[in-house]
Amino acid sequence: MRLFPCLAAAALLIPGAASASSMVIGSGLARMCFEAADAERATPGTLDACNRALADEPLSFDDQVATYVNRGIIRARMSDFAGALSDYDRAIRLDPGQAEAYLNKGALVLKVQHDWRQARDLFDAALDRHTRRPEIAYFGRAISNELAGDLAGAMADYQKASDLAPNWDEPKKELTRFSVRKRG
Repeated sequence: MRLFPCLAAAALLIPGAASASSMVIGSGLARMCFEAADAERATPGTLDACNRALADEPLSFDDQVATYVNRGIIRARMSDFAGALSDYDRAIRLDPGQAEAYLNKGALVLKVQHDWRQARDLFDAALDRHTRRPEIAYFGRAISNELAGDLAGAMADYQKASDLAPNWDEPKKELTRFSVRKRG
């Protein structure tokens, strides 16, 4: 059984972002935590399932890392931002290749800490590690680039997000704010 985290934290930052996850085979508390994060159900009961999974279940390494990310997603949805960041950091310490931890942390850092520099680095890390939702990483990086004053980079990233997720309206909406003019 391998539990992959979803992208609910990015949805906190990015309107219209849908969460995505991989199918999980098996049952147990870790699966309940995964399903709650995937379905964007953040309640004390779903948080308890995550806590109990980490404390009581014999999880594989990958499932343990994914459960930290999923618990972080649930915590973020419950406005426990410090707890969410702690979970993402724990997942990254355990598995520096865990792309979804970087992606979710980047979205939360941008939303809560308004630190576009760190967020941009986190979105880059998610892309470098082949996140399953690159359109979210490009969109988050576009926001970071725009805040940095890199309008050409922002426009390119909004376009890439739009190309990767043609049914997602938010990048298209952001692109309408840009225009290209010839110099001279």
